[in-house]
Amino acid sequence: MRSGFSWLAPALAAASMMASAQAPAASQAGTPPPVRMAPPKAGVCPLPILSALPAMDDASFYEQKDVPHGKVEQVPYKNFAGAEKRMHVYLPPNYEKNTAARYPVLYLNHGGGDDDSKWSATGERGGSAHLILDNLIASGKAKPMIVVMPSTRGCASANPSAPGKDDACTQEYLKDIIPLVDGRYRTRADRASRALAGLSMGGFVVLHTGMPHLDTFSELYVYSSGHISEATLRQFEENFASVLKDPATNDLFRVPYYMAAGETDIALKNGQKDMALFNQNGIRNFWVLSSGGHEWANWRRYLHQTAQIMFPDCPGK
Repeated sequence: MRSGFSWLAPALAAASMMASAQAPAASQAGTPPPVRMAPPKAGVCPLPILSALPAMDDASFYEQKDVPHGKVEQVPYKNFAGAEKRMHVYLPPNYEKNTAARYPVLYLNHGGGDDDSKWSATGERGGSAHLILDNLIASGKAKPMIVVMPSTRGCASANPSAPGKDDACTQEYLKDIIPLVDGRYRTRADRASRALAGLSMGGFVVLHTGMPHLDTFSELYVYSSGHISEATLRQFEENFASVLKDPATNDLFRVPYYMAAGETDIALKNGQKDMALFNQNGIRNFWVLSSGGHEWANWRRYLHQTAQIMFPDCPGK
């Protein structure tokens, strides 16, 4: 018996010669040539690099430090339906001094059962959004930005908005919130300078207001959210089919669509199913799986991570 596999060499050589001889015949017999797939297009802006999430027990990134601080103010307004509403607004450090400067705007949505005060609340059960932004801006890791935190209690819904029709939250954004913010503050009032983010129930605001209005927002960030039932997921797919399947949709995202959830998050599987739909349709995205569950320790970390990639400097529209 021959050692190793040297005895295979003559057989392999003969098989190779036979395959080569038969190849033209197969082609002549009508076998189609292999299809060469075109590679996907790059995004309109250079792909950002996501920073690592802080550790679950790291509080340093949202501590009040000896850095320039912005301020948070409360803004009352009456919405299109006549309801008295309120939003919290973060203005970055030196907003009042740099009177010639104009700023991009992050619209940041709270979760179910909370209100517009929760993202700027401090402590373990608050978002500390203003402190996160103060620290990032001071270190040069985030652009100075305005952060608008409206109250969407009563209008946020897990049910997808109807095709071509704006739900109550979307109407409030388009008719009240954005016009008020652009009129009251020195914003850069264009889609390239507007991002929409939200946690849990606020993630539905991102999906149901942001996806049909990529003419208004250019960045979407979903924290710990996703359609709860197979029925609502199918409805979302049907209602937004024209957006999801349009190859031009990718060109509307200046930063890839972002979704994050904890490995023990009650919304993890919901988010994974939504992300599968985005992947199926070729939507560029970031998927982040973290430790932890449906909790502020994660939502603060997600804001810290995403604020660092918002509003890139690039010529994309």
